[in-house]
Amino acid sequence: MKRFYVTTAIPYVNASPHIGFALEMIQTDVMARYLRAQLGDKQVYALTGTDENSLKNVRAAEEAGEDVDGFVARHAEEVRSLTPLLNCSFNDFIRTREDRHIRGAQKLWSACKPEDIYKKMYRGLYCVGCEAFYTEKEVPTGLCPEHKKSLEVIEEENYFFKLSNYQQPLEELIASDTLRIVPDTRKNEILSFIRQGLEDFSISRSQERAKHWGVPVPGDASQVMYVWFDALSNYITALGYADEADLYQTFWVQNDHRAHVIGKGILRFHAVYWPAMLLSAGVPLPHELFVHGYITIEGEKISKSLGNVIHPKTLVDEYGVDAVRYFFLREIPPYGDGDYSRARMEDRYAELANQLGNLVGRVAAMSQKYFGGIVDGVQKDWSETERELDARMHAYDVRGYLDRVFEIVAQANELTDKKAPFKLVKEDEAAAKSVLSELADTIRFIGRALAPMLPHTSEEILRRYGTVVLSGDPLFPRRENEK
Repeated sequence: MKRFYVTTAIPYVNASPHIGFALEMIQTDVMARYLRAQLGDKQVYALTGTDENSLKNVRAAEEAGEDVDGFVARHAEEVRSLTPLLNCSFNDFIRTREDRHIRGAQKLWSACKPEDIYKKMYRGLYCVGCEAFYTEKEVPTGLCPEHKKSLEVIEEENYFFKLSNYQQPLEELIASDTLRIVPDTRKNEILSFIRQGLEDFSISRSQERAKHWGVPVPGDASQVMYVWFDALSNYITALGYADEADLYQTFWVQNDHRAHVIGKGILRFHAVYWPAMLLSAGVPLPHELFVHGYITIEGEKISKSLGNVIHPKTLVDEYGVDAVRYFFLREIPPYGDGDYSRARMEDRYAELANQLGNLVGRVAAMSQKYFGGIVDGVQKDWSETERELDARMHAYDVRGYLDRVFEIVAQANELTDKKAPFKLVKEDEAAAKSVLSELADTIRFIGRALAPMLPHTSEEILRRYGTVVLSGDPLFPRRENEK
């Protein structure tokens, strides 16, 4: 790998962001940080943003009694604020109301083969929450499989994309891992969908039904682009696709690793619609899709109606950003669904304090007390462990990566208890210094390994464990409710 381009999906701005999108931002940031350390800062580009041209956003603004422009802009800024809040390192933030995006989306439409786009009358079942049509075969109950709500019956004249032209190429790309989907369960799921036969899909809406909100279809002022056609193009419009900019050439056209991090509910759009559109337009495809699951709260789906929505800022204000990052990365399975609860959050915080924080603190205190912080000497070969961690990272198994790091934390704590340098120093000063030297080397490795996940904590560990080992305040202060 010479370069790496990684993106989050872009959330709708019909409400304030919640912890579900925070998970995706943190996962994406971890990959970007990890590969910057390997490839260099200028060889990695990370993108996030907001999906603003949907009817879902318009209806939410109307329900709130607000102007659509102002409503959308306000919520877009809330999403933008998550980047510094969660200490993420994104290079850019794209709003799909921006001129660079609108021109790029229209260029992609115009670049598609003429025979792939046609106009016809259509009647279908529509979910505004998904911004998607469903066939009666897909929804025998008449309810959206994602939102469990009744679907609207829509009949109007739209433009359609001839998806059926791309069934064989898509199947071959995914089956061969030319377009790699992680995990394999999601790959198999999408191959099964493709093999059932692909149907052409609507790629525009009438101006009236869209309430005159969206990207106009080139050459037809009566229609706006279907939000997914417009939204998916953000991955290239943010790079300057409209103007064939250097950034687009560097990180899309000439790049050997283009990756999207997405939730399982939008897999079909990214693994079928998006590559088909790119094939039609003659634009290179992404190389990889990492598909994560959903977060529930106390076993319930995150829902405004249930009143269980948690803003990421609430957690960061209470626990600190690295503890929040740690919770999402270690508690939530990388490939499946996971649950947030206050009890789980408290347990993970205690884990950080009692395992990592305690190790860093007591080894530093002994090193300072007995040897003035000078305990250099032992340097282990960590190359095998680094290869193991690298394999887990490239499989997007961040939890497995952290599990391995915390095995090392546990081993270091066990060594500290077993060797008891505070006792050993009275009997054999050189032996005690050797133990502390080994522990300090291990802690430095832990600090380096944690850099993509817990950047503040990593920085502080490496600051304290320089040439001279320094003591300091607890990395994770004991909370009031802890015994």
